[in-house]
Amino acid sequence: MELRRLGKTNYQVSQIGLGCWQLGGDFGALGDETATAILSKARALDVNFWDTADVYGGGLSESRIGAYLPQAEGTLVATKVGRNGDLFPDKYTKAKVRESLEGSVKRLGVEALDLAQLHCVPTDILQDGEIFEWMDDLQKDGLIKHWGASVETIEEAHICIKHSGVATLQVIFNIFRQDAIEELFPKAEEADVGIIVRLPLASGLLSGKFGKDHKFASQDHRNYNRDGAMFSVGETFSGIPFEKGVELTQELEAMLPQGWPMSHLALRWLLDQPAVSTIIAGVSRAEQLADNVAAGERAPLPASLSRQLSQFYAEKVRSNVRGAI
Repeated sequence: MELRRLGKTNYQVSQIGLGCWQLGGDFGALGDETATAILSKARALDVNFWDTADVYGGGLSESRIGAYLPQAEGTLVATKVGRNGDLFPDKYTKAKVRESLEGSVKRLGVEALDLAQLHCVPTDILQDGEIFEWMDDLQKDGLIKHWGASVETIEEAHICIKHSGVATLQVIFNIFRQDAIEELFPKAEEADVGIIVRLPLASGLLSGKFGKDHKFASQDHRNYNRDGAMFSVGETFSGIPFEKGVELTQELEAMLPQGWPMSHLALRWLLDQPAVSTIIAGVSRAEQLADNVAAGERAPLPASLSRQLSQFYAEKVRSNVRGAI
């Protein structure tokens, strides 16, 4: 597994990470045995960067990781703060942020958090800026080792990156959401801010495994938030209407290198971006993680194919993205 430096944290993280939202059961029932198998496979494959949040399954994801961590020496766990009902959308105080982070520390069974990320905090709270000062203080207090932000839009990323304490940015970025390349990534590199990619497969669209008639579980956000009914529409299928996303993915099939599955094209393209430190893709089965790792072992894409994918986004995809990018 190739390791990459995660910005000013100086952590060496696996280029393929593990997103752990699904360990909270928020995509459908996922038992303890399956959760343990996924974490065990991650360690066997040297996937050393795991991303979770306090709200995934109401803390279940963190608790499952915490129970496994004694067997996973050298694993770096990133969690998030800011979306639970005690804080979101407008009840943010330093004391409540501290309390939320202390809960994460307890569930994960650690003395301090490796990386705590502001979790899609509303834009007006970010613009106010006081929450950044709180995170600086909590870092000085030793509750967190480093902190960053997971954001919904490029605008929010630019707000965060202005603060010197921000060590990482977690952003929506994939073949169907390429705008960050233009201005955000150069600024992140200049500021030594590590980039964590989320939604690398656009909620599974870029796996190439869905037809237009595919049905998702009732508790899966790809069912209840496919049109932004519950939270930002960009969080599901990168904001693209599901049926249109299936069509666009099918068009991409003509660009696949011989013998490559769609997911490998999507992940390899991401890894070819020099600003990217790690990619967090969630999996519901251990073998899916092995396939993600295999994508990272592929050779970089030819420059001609990269240009073709950029043109495809500009001409056919971007106009279909709903919500702020």
